Formats: sequence, structure tokens, C-alpha cells
Amino acid sequence: MTKKIAVINDLSGFGRCSLTAAIPVIASMGVQPCPLPTAVLSAQTGYPSYYCDDYTDRMEFIYREWEKMEARFDGIYTGFLSGEHQIKAVMEFLDIFYNRDTFLLVDPVMGDNGERFPIFTSRMEAEMKALTSHADIITPNLTELCLLTGTDYRRVKGITEERHLITAVEQMARILMSDGTGAVVVTGLRTINDETGQEMMGNLAVTKRDVSFSVRPFIGESYSGTGDLFASVVAGGIAREDALADTIELAGELIEKAIGDSVRDGVPRNDGVDYEKYLWMLTEKNRMKN
Repeated sequence: MTKKIAVINDLSGFGRCSLTAAIPVIASMGVQPCPLPTAVLSAQTGYPSYYCDDYTDRMEFIYREWEKMEARFDGIYTGFLSGEHQIKAVMEFLDIFYNRDTFLLVDPVMGDNGERFPIFTSRMEAEMKALTSHADIITPNLTELCLLTGTDYRRVKGITEERHLITAVEQMARILMSDGTGAVVVTGLRTINDETGQEMMGNLAVTKRDVSFSVRPFIGESYSGTGDLFASVVAGGIAREDALADTIELAGELIEKAIGDSVRDGVPRNDGVDYEKYLWMLTEKNRMKN
């Protein structure tokens, strides 16, 4: 029977992010995505103008119908939540559908580049920390990791030596793990290659057993939706029981190729990356070949 992941995230018409990224990625990995929209937007919030229809009041109508169906999920994956009120809805969802046979992946979307997104409050941080304490795995960027651990971003943003950055990030990740989080994968870590001086971009996975760092050349652009693509590949990999380190490598390879094409073709950052042509990399058949 096909495995299923409940994907709790927004639906943006433009921006190649959130549900429009998660659905094709997870489906390509042989897993059924079951979307629960948190909001419907004309375009993701990086655009100068957009329309947003908050779905908080309608989320319960959807998952109560799933409850009547006696739906069962192999995984639950949360992304963009518009505030603490939606975290409450997610907690109610978990009360119904989260059990020992279900994994919970939380992508704690709260900020970037050292800044909390303007729409979020300190109360949101506290509620997000409570949600991540229930998670089997979370996928924060460095800013979000700092927000969750109460760390001053300025203390770590200038660390470019790989060994020192890994040490600092691991220490923060283990703070969260001591509070209940199962594993932490920190995305978008920038380092400098000691031999070539080239800027690199890496993802650090910290589990109870080990630490692994997957690094690739930084191409020079930051695009909408790459974090969603990454978290979606991780969710699909967990569902089909792939090794976490292999899944992170796969996600990094796909995103690297998509960013490279997008930079070459001059795709605006708000539009997201041209990932669609590389979905074949995620299929079970091609994974086994590699």
C-alpha cells in the first residue's frame, strides 16, 4: 500500500514553494501527499504584492472529515504557519493522527538572514518551540535554529571555517534535542573551502547517534522555495525508509542542479528554481541505480 504524508502548508500560486513544491516532490518519491492548506496565496510573500486567504477556520473542517474516514498517515509534515493560532490547530491535528507509527517533520518557518519574518511574534517563537519539541525531525535554517534556541545570530553568522561552524551548530541542535526534538537538519550553512577559498553551502544533520555534513559549491543566488524542496525530499525519504545522510545528499544534488539552471537562465529569485525537470532523480528506480 502506498505510504501517505499529511502536508500542512500554504498553497501559493507563484513562487514554487510550500505545497506546490511538496506535492510533486513527495509524489515523485512514491509517497502520497495529502495536503491540508494553512492559507491560499496568489503568490508567496516575497513578492511586492499578494493576496492571502487564511485557512485557519477551515483546517478543522478538513481534518475532521479525515477523522471520519479513519485516515492513517505514515508521516506528518508541517511548513508555513501564519501564527500561533495555526500551531494550535496543528496540535489538535496531532492529537488525532500522530502515533508511534507516524513520523512528524517540522519545518519551522520563522525567519532568514538573522531576522524574524515581520508577521511573526515572540509568542509564535514560543509556540513553535513547543511544536518542535514533539517532532521526530526538524529542518530549520541557521536563523530559525537561533530563534528556537535563544542564540544571538551575530555570534554565529561570521563563522566560515567548517569545523568551527559544525561544532557551534551541533551544540545548538543538541539543546533542542534535549528538549524532546528527535533529530535536527540545519539547512543553508555557508562555509569557505580551506584549499580553494570557494564559498560552499551545506546541510548539517544531527541525530542521537551521529553528525553528518553534506556540502556543495554555493552558486551565488538564494531562491524562494529551496527550503521547501529540501524538507519535502527529507519527508519522502523518511517515508520510504532511506538513510538520512543519503536523502540529504539527494536533496542537495537536486537543488544544486535546479539553482544552476535558474541562475543561468536569469530566473527571478521570487519565482523559485526550475526543479521540475529533475524530479526523475527522486524516483525509486533512479535512486536504486545510484
